Amino acid sequence: MDAVQPPSGVELRPLEVGLGETSRYRDGTDRHGRMFRDREFDVCEQSLSSYIIAKSRGDETLTACPVFPRRLFSQNCMFVNVDAGIERPADLIGKRVGINSFQTTLCVLAKGDLKYEYGVPWEDIHWFVQRREELPWEKADGISVQPIPEGEDAGQMLVDGELDAMFHPSPPPLVLSRTDRIRRLFADAKSESIRYFKKHGYCPIMHLLVFPQELVKREPWLPEATLKMWEQAKRATERYYEDPGYSLLLFARNELEAQRDILHADPWPSGLSANRANLEMFIKYVADQKLIDQPLPVEQLFHASMLQS
Repeated sequence: MDAVQPPSGVELRPLEVGLGETSRYRDGTDRHGRMFRDREFDVCEQSLSSYIIAKSRGDETLTACPVFPRRLFSQNCMFVNVDAGIERPADLIGKRVGINSFQTTLCVLAKGDLKYEYGVPWEDIHWFVQRREELPWEKADGISVQPIPEGEDAGQMLVDGELDAMFHPSPPPLVLSRTDRIRRLFADAKSESIRYFKKHGYCPIMHLLVFPQELVKREPWLPEATLKMWEQAKRATERYYEDPGYSLLLFARNELEAQRDILHADPWPSGLSANRANLEMFIKYVADQKLIDQPLPVEQLFHASMLQS
């Protein structure tokens, strides 16, 4: 906090509001829902997918700035049961795949990457969702989507072979620990993610920062100020990583140097210009999966003060 200087007269009060059904976070859970339903926060890290859906439905109560605090490669988040006979993406056709929800950003990304990166139609897979959708959604005809029964856990179902695969942005400990029963779809997920980065030029966006529109109308300087504070925090974080004694990971410095050598770029850029291709591709995925009627302009997501960023 001391590394970030807010504008004069502004007090920062960070709230630790996580996701999931547990209460292990200091300020509770259901961050996305609390912002969508109650506009509870002045600034909120929000699901990119659900935010796009809301904007496509004409929601003018929220606006955003192009700061993206979470990014993930789908290739690193695809897990399969070792007995499911899945060796490559095409083997997922006809299989039972567990996901958080149909509109979870990582799950939208994974379905889109399967179709457009690997030629595997997501429509030919049977999807099993663990939790309710953030925003109401009616599945299109011909799509196989069904809820996991209450009380059942997708990770355990994967271990037991009741699911053939699972895509998850934050794999639970069970999935990561049961290497006798579960492995990643890609044997070298890191190399496959790096290939994807070099082809597309970005690490895919998961979340962005949103504001209540009413607040920004009163304080139109807020999106730009938030972007500047994010950049301050990012530079401070980078200074910590420069210190080889900072991390408990013994080879953290080596990994940092390797990432810089491989990616030759900042994988966490802010601003609309640097992220336009990423956002346009993701919007294409959302529309293809029938979560919105048609693609919407990237500019519709952001406050007017951010369109030249």
